[in-house]
Amino acid sequence: MNQLSQIQNVGGNKKVHGRHRRGLLLVGPMTILFGGMFALTYRSPTLPASVPLMTVTVATPIAREVIEWDSYVGRFTSARVLEIRPRVSGAIVGIHFRDGEIVHKGQLLFSIDRRPFIAGLAEAKAGVAGATSSLALARANLARARRLSGDEALSINEMDTLRAQVQAASAALAAARARVDQRALDLDFTQLRAPIAGRISDRRVDIGNLVSSEGAGGTLLTTINALDPIYFSFNASEALFLKSLRSHKTDEIVLVEIKLQDEDGYRWRGRIDFTDNGLDPQSGTIRGRAVLANPNGFLTPGLFGNMRLNNGNKKRALLVPETAVQTDQTHKTLLIVANNGTVSVRRVTLGPLIDGLRVVRSGLNPRDRVIISGTQSAIPGGKVNAKPGRIRPQTQSDAITSDISLAAGATYAR
Repeated sequence: MNQLSQIQNVGGNKKVHGRHRRGLLLVGPMTILFGGMFALTYRSPTLPASVPLMTVTVATPIAREVIEWDSYVGRFTSARVLEIRPRVSGAIVGIHFRDGEIVHKGQLLFSIDRRPFIAGLAEAKAGVAGATSSLALARANLARARRLSGDEALSINEMDTLRAQVQAASAALAAARARVDQRALDLDFTQLRAPIAGRISDRRVDIGNLVSSEGAGGTLLTTINALDPIYFSFNASEALFLKSLRSHKTDEIVLVEIKLQDEDGYRWRGRIDFTDNGLDPQSGTIRGRAVLANPNGFLTPGLFGNMRLNNGNKKRALLVPETAVQTDQTHKTLLIVANNGTVSVRRVTLGPLIDGLRVVRSGLNPRDRVIISGTQSAIPGGKVNAKPGRIRPQTQSDAITSDISLAAGATYAR
């Protein structure tokens, strides 16, 4: 009995120990799980890795005396445009130029059939011979009558008739000689020559075509544009016109510089030679014109250009690169870097471009460090690593000279 009880106790203890062991197996993983969650939830924060500062190039603005220019947009026009039309009618027998080439004054362009005009000239010369003979006969009759007048062989009326015949024969001879000159001139007009030097257009007729000198000016054969000198026409606003009037004297020569659409610098130089006598009341602008030397014929009528006009005023100004200027809605801004590397935005008032640099009228100090490279990496309010740089103008001089004679008497007209 006692042994059976012991065996039962031992079996019961084994069951108790088995249940305890299974409980421990469940508690262990749960403890690890809750411990991990506690560690993830309540672990101490760690510092993030440091981000390197962006590097930008900064420079102080250039301070110097500059001559400000007023800007205009205009178009080149020919100083002279001539239409070549025949002065006699006939058939074209020769074309002596290539379309679009440069022609010289007096160069032969077209030839018209000369044969009818040669015949006309010969006929006119024959008329002169007949008129000369008639005049000689009239003079001989008058001389014979004068010798007989002493014997009262002829009446006064007959003497007057003889004198009138001499005068009529003289007039007929003069008319015949004029016809000779006219026929010679017509013969000369059969060869059409260039009245000016310049670039010729294409021919409007071919060999064998009949051309006429009748009608509204006759048949148009071609045109010639004079290229040297050449004009640059533009329109100025009322404000710029008044500014120019106050900046220049009446007899002062006003210089201009012009650049073409594909050029970076103002390489073409000239002077103002004409302004209109009044402003257009509808547009509020006045028409002006500059004259430029064009010895090589490179400038072509019709080209657009940007012109700047010297307003004659020198002033101290700060200059920065055009690439450093940013636009904030309707305002122009520059990015400034403080001594501690903080970036700030500065609103500025800009002036014209001079030597590839933009004039800053207000809003900037000479000691401000302006970001000239890397503006896309700078954030206002943030910090950057400022690397010193230097602002360089495209050219070293603001002075200009005219390539054409300034003593030709053409000044800024008022």
